[in-house]
Amino acid sequence: MPRVKFTSHLQRYFPTLQETTVEGRTVAEVVAALDERYPGLADYVLDDQGSLRKHVNIFIDEDVITDRTTLQDPVSELNRVYIFQALSGG
Repeated sequence: MPRVKFTSHLQRYFPTLQETTVEGRTVAEVVAALDERYPGLADYVLDDQGSLRKHVNIFIDEDVITDRTTLQDPVSELNRVYIFQALSGG
C-alpha cells in the first residue's frame, strides 16, 4: 500500500490526519480511500468536478502528478504520495 504524507496545513481542518498507508492503484483511488478514513478530505482537495483544486498539489515520490483532472496517475505499494496545500497571497 502506498504511504501518504500531508502538509501540516491540512491538519487544521482534519486534526487527526497523520501519515498513513491506504489501498489504491491510482491517485483517485488513494484519495477515495483517504476520504473514507477522513470524511470530507476529498471535498477539500478536489473541486466539484473531481479535479484537483488549483492550490493543492499531489506528488508521487518526487514527481508531481500529471493528471489533475481524473487523477489516474498510477501508484504502487512502494510509492510515497504527498498531498500539499499551496500557500498563496501577496
